[in-house]
Formats: sequence, structure tokens, C-alpha cells
Amino acid sequence: MTQPVSAPAAGGFRGVFALGGTALPLYAFLARLPAALCPIGTLLLINERDGIGDAGAVAAALWLGQALGGPVIGRLADRRGHRPVLLVTCGANAAVLVALVTAVLGGLPLAARMALGVATGLTVPQVGPLARARWARLAGEDKKLLGSALSFDTTLDEVGFMVGPALAGILAVTVHPASALALAAALILVFGTLFAVHPTAPGPAAPTVPGARGDVRLWSPGLVLLFAMAVLQGAAWSGANTGVNALAESLDEAGAAGLVWAAMAVTSSIAGFVTVVRPGSADLAVRLRWTIAAQAMLTLPLLAVSGLPGATVAVAAIGLAVAPHLIALFGLVERTGPAERMGEAMTVVGSGLILGQAAAAAAAGPLAAAYGYRAAFAVSCAAAVTSGAVVLVGAGRVRIGTTTAATAPAAAAMKTSSLPAPSPDPRRS
Repeated sequence: MTQPVSAPAAGGFRGVFALGGTALPLYAFLARLPAALCPIGTLLLINERDGIGDAGAVAAALWLGQALGGPVIGRLADRRGHRPVLLVTCGANAAVLVALVTAVLGGLPLAARMALGVATGLTVPQVGPLARARWARLAGEDKKLLGSALSFDTTLDEVGFMVGPALAGILAVTVHPASALALAAALILVFGTLFAVHPTAPGPAAPTVPGARGDVRLWSPGLVLLFAMAVLQGAAWSGANTGVNALAESLDEAGAAGLVWAAMAVTSSIAGFVTVVRPGSADLAVRLRWTIAAQAMLTLPLLAVSGLPGATVAVAAIGLAVAPHLIALFGLVERTGPAERMGEAMTVVGSGLILGQAAAAAAAGPLAAAYGYRAAFAVSCAAAVTSGAVVLVGAGRVRIGTTTAATAPAAAAMKTSSLPAPSPDPRRS
């Protein structure tokens, strides 16, 4: 058994960088940027050549593959260690992305492109969820430091989903519609590999007490509740996004939809960085309830939007609650999921976000086509309000933020026992 890594006492950015060095967050950010580049890059490439129908079908196939493959990759990373699983998936994902671009440019049938879309999603390396699992292991029992690390990591996601779509659009116009996917393949191959081989990569999760094995039960009532919150969060995003696109199209300004939507990512990123610096003293479960309630209230004004300036203000206001909500959500996943399967727990909840987006897009698109953009906004409002109702009812009946009885004895030890031996100075890695 390796010696536990002693976590620095400082919180905020200083504590996070002292914990993992500057290279780890840089590699994690650039390795997860393809997750933001690929969906919009796929839509732009295929829409340019074959129309929005084919583009939507392939993008949906990619989403489906990612939702199904994420938990499998997370489980393998827990059992085999992050390094070998990430090295294989990064190489495979880059290769499949190149194959997808080749198939589109070569005019292969839709079925072949959809199959490659599913394969692309299945091989997404899940850098975001595995990075959160890695921070949880590095921070150990220092909850203040862990809160700062998870807040910082979630904010990196928000920055990525602000930069990714904008970068994909710029590359499609100035270089080539396929350039966003080509860049995604290069990023995941280079920086995904660097993230995989970083000294902080944990090895296989080893049992620390009799009976605590890698196949310990994953699901608990608390994790089910958090998964439901993730699905509803994804649905709230997707309904609002569909409504923004439908509104822009109705005003013959379809190109402005991305800029409107970016307003949410900007305010969410700011709120996330503020949370890193000033996390507050409220319990995570309390913060989850408050942020979901705030998001539900901030979503309702979408129903009164009648133009792009109003939509920009509305989605920017919603963004103020998004990052704090996700920070509380994934912080509770770390406390609720079994330590032996933390990577899988993080990827399962991440897949919930994707499933919610896909389901809401399937409903909001036809509704917007039939009844106008406000129908799509209504889907977003319904998801946000339902999320608030579920967490208020469920939080009183289900304990979240605590490990299950079966895994509690092993949880604390598992935070540190499967860490690799630390390098003399991980900041030099």
C-alpha cells in the first residue's frame, strides 16, 4: 500500500494548484475540450454537406454512444487504473474521429456515419468525470480543499463549453468545416495522453477492508436522486438551447444563437470561479437545494422572452446558478458514491446530463416547430421546476452526501490507499 498524500491546508486556487500542480488542470482542460468541440463540429460539418437532418442524426448517435460508454469507461478506470484505460480510449477516440471525418467527406451512407458517431461517443475518454474522481482522491479527507478542487474543475468544464462551440464556429468559417473535429482528435491524442500519464493518475482500486471489493454496489437511493438531478439539469439546458435556436431562426438570425447561448457559459464560469475563492459555509445538500431553486426561478423569465437581447439577459441570469449547482451536485456524488467506484459514479452522473439533453432535444425540437420557440422554453422551465420539486421532496426522504453502510468503513481509506506513489514535486510533472 502506498503512503497517503498529505493535502495542503490552504483552500482556493492556491490549495488546488499546490495539490495537483499547474500541469494537471491544464492537461485536464485541453483533454476535455474535444467534448465541447465534437457535437457542434459534427453538426457544422454534416450540415454543410448533407443538411440538418443527417447532422442531427449523427450528433444524436454521438450523444447516445457517450451516455452508454461513459459508465463503462468509469468502471474500467476504477478496476484497471486511470492510466491504461485513458491511453486506450484516447487513441481509439482520435482514430474514430478521423474515420468519421473521412466518412463524411467521402459521402458514406448515413447508417455508416451514425455507426461511427456511436463509436465516437463510446470511446470518449471521460476526462471530466475522471478528473473529478482524481481530485477527490488527492484531497483525501480535507473537505474544504476538496470543495475548492471540485469547484475549480467544474468551472473548467464551463469555460470549455464556452470556448469549444465558439472555436468550432470560427474554424468552420475560416479554415474548413472539418477542422473542429480534426483539432478535437489532436487535442485528445496529445493532452489526453499527458493527462493519463500524469503522476497523479490512480491505479486500480484495491480493497482496504474484508469484503470491500471493486464490484461493491454502486447505486444507493442518494446516487439515484443525484442522477435524476443530472437528467433534469440536462433537460433544462437542452430545452433552453433549442428555444434560443428556434427564436434566432424565427428572426432570420440563426447565426446569433451561439453568441446568445455563450452568455450562460460566461456568467456560469464567473460564478464558478467565485465559488472557488469563496465557497461559503453551507452544507452541500443545502447548497444543492438553494441553487436548484434559484435556477428554477431564473428559468421562468424565458417564457416572456420576445427577442435576442431579452434571451441573452435571461440565459446569462440562469448561468449564475449553473456552476454552483453542478459544483454541489458533483461534490455530493463524491460523498455519496462508493469510493471503490468513484470514477464510475462520476461518469454515471455525467451520462445523466447527456441523457437529459438528448431527451429534451427530442421533445423540444418538434414542439418548437409546431408551436414556436416558447414551447421549447416551456420544456426547460418544466425540467427546472420539476428538479426543484424532486430535490425538495427527495432530500427529506433520502440521505445524500453520505456513503452507504456497506462501503462507509472503507471509504476514508480508499481516498488515499490507491493513489500512486507521489513524485518528488508533482508541479514539475
